[in-house]
Amino acid sequence: MAEVPEIDVVQLAAILEDVHLIDVREPDEYIEAHVPGAILIPLATIPDAVGDLPTDRTVHVICAAGGRSARAVEFLRANGIDAVNIAGGTGAWINSGAVHVTGPEPA
Repeated sequence: MAEVPEIDVVQLAAILEDVHLIDVREPDEYIEAHVPGAILIPLATIPDAVGDLPTDRTVHVICAAGGRSARAVEFLRANGIDAVNIAGGTGAWINSGAVHVTGPEPA
C-alpha cells in the first residue's frame, strides 16, 4: 500500500472554510451525519468521479473512521489527484464536538 498522507479533525476544522472535502461513505451514513460542506461520492463511485475532481488543489477525503477514505486517497493519488485522508473520519469529527449536519445536502 502506498503512503497515504493524512490530517486529523482538528487540522480539518482549521481549514474547513477553504477545503474541497469529499465523503466516501454510503448515502444513508452521509444523511445521518456529515461534516459541513462535505460532498458525497461513495467509495464505489470514486473511479467514475476522478475526472470531476479538482486538479489545482488538494482534495480531502473522509469516511466513518478513516479506512475507506484511506483507500480512496490511495486510488486518487495513483490517478494524479493530490488527496489527503482525514484520520478518524466523521466519527472523530463528531466526537470532537465539532458541528455536523444531517440530510442529503452538503451544507
